[in-house]
Amino acid sequence: MALDLFAELSVSDYPGVLAWYEQLLGGPPVMYPNDIEAVFELAEHQYLVVEHRPDHAGHGQVTIFGDDFDERIEAITARGLEPAERETYENGVRKVIYRDPDGNEIGFGGGPVE
Repeated sequence: MALDLFAELSVSDYPGVLAWYEQLLGGPPVMYPNDIEAVFELAEHQYLVVEHRPDHAGHGQVTIFGDDFDERIEAITARGLEPAERETYENGVRKVIYRDPDGNEIGFGGGPVE
């Protein structure tokens, strides 16, 4: 069975926040299904949707876990964004959290340092 995942975050300033997401994710959306949504591809069949929904903006939380954690965080830093928080859990798993202008939380997780 084929399965696609679309995680959605609501924002208040749709045109203004798209540049922030491009900076965070390293490129432009892969599609614009309508006037209020932009779709970013994270990996094959895995998408992050940014939608103009001002009444719901700022309440989202998404965590993206991958084996390229260090490279991904370095690339985001090189594009000019700094994390809001960094965490390391007792088992060594790491998480870096970014917050968009509305306060939505986008976390990146990675396994323990070997």
